[in-house]
Amino acid sequence: MATYSRTGTRKGGRTSGLAIAGLVCGIVGLFILPIVLGPLAIVFGAVALRQTGSTMAKWALGLGVVDILLMIVMFAVAANNGGSFSWHIG
Repeated sequence: MATYSRTGTRKGGRTSGLAIAGLVCGIVGLFILPIVLGPLAIVFGAVALRQTGSTMAKWALGLGVVDILLMIVMFAVAANNGGSFSWHIG
């Protein structure tokens, strides 16, 4: 059952689209384009957190921060390797 506040906004039951967008940006940012998707995840997560306070918005914020930290580590590794960054498996 949905509850309504005095302003008429609905609480509970629905997940914010911004929280979902932030979560998707945070997850995809772990693999590609963390320089773009990390800040987007943080912005979407912060706005969704203010609107709904959902757990998904908190995860979006956390993943956005992890994306930015991953980007900083990748830049540091690239700087120590003469400006190049490559993966060697096996």
